[in-house]
This record gives sequence, C-alpha cells and structure tokens, in this order.
Amino acid sequence: MSMLSNLPKLSKNRKRVGRGGDHGGTSCRGSNGQKSRQGGKSEIKPSFEGGQMSLARRIPRRGFNNPFATPVSIVNLADLERMFEADQVVDEASLREKYLVKKRGVKIKVLGKGQLTKALTIKVDAVSASACEAIEKAGGKVVLGGE
Repeated sequence: MSMLSNLPKLSKNRKRVGRGGDHGGTSCRGSNGQKSRQGGKSEIKPSFEGGQMSLARRIPRRGFNNPFATPVSIVNLADLERMFEADQVVDEASLREKYLVKKRGVKIKVLGKGQLTKALTIKVDAVSASACEAIEKAGGKVVLGGE
C-alpha cells in the first residue's frame, strides 16, 4: 500500500550543469565567451560583426534628401487627353475623381508629355512652358493657382 512518505516522484530533478562531471566546464554551451553567458545570445544585434566595422558604416553615404522640398504631383497631357472630354474644366477635384492625383496636400503640375487635341480649361498650381503652349494651341485655357 502506498503511503504519503513513499509516493512516486511526479517530476525529475533538473540537471545541474557546470558542476563537474559530464556537463561541467562549458555546461554544454560550447566554448567561453559572450554566447556562453546568460542572455548573451539575445543581446547581440543582427548587424553586429564581432567588433569589425559594420557594413552600414563601411559603405559610403551618397545622395541628399531635401527636407524643405514641396511635394508635387505630376499630370501629363497624355493623361488629360485620355481621361477628359472636350470643353471640360480640369481642377484638383476632377483629377482626384479620375485618380490622376492621389496624395493630399500636394501641388499639381501639368507637364507636356503627350499630345492634346481637346480644348480644356486647366486650373492647377503649375504648368510647364511646353504644356501651356500645347493647351493654348488646342484652344484651351490655363488658370494658375487652382482658383
């Protein structure tokens, strides 16, 4: 009959490594060093190269990002020719409706890539010289400032 004093154990004793015997010395962690220490594996950044100068610092930095540049959304004459009918008014609202301008709070500029054969009234923030010439040649009108 089993009594409280001689019940079988429900769990094993944990293995005490690093105390001599089979698992002494390095405690099954390989050799000494940072990775053998507690928490050593999780604290190493993926970019760390063992003290060697990291790749991100060895490669030269190039280019320039202008934080003061005003964002401009570009629309070409070919897009206007394809999306609008003759004698229509092209402004920010109509360009957004046709998904030619997607970003909010940007200036809209019409560039002269493509041909325009329809007379359109264009109300945008900026127009290139070649686009302005092509619009007026087709019988259209340009109003700057988007009024």
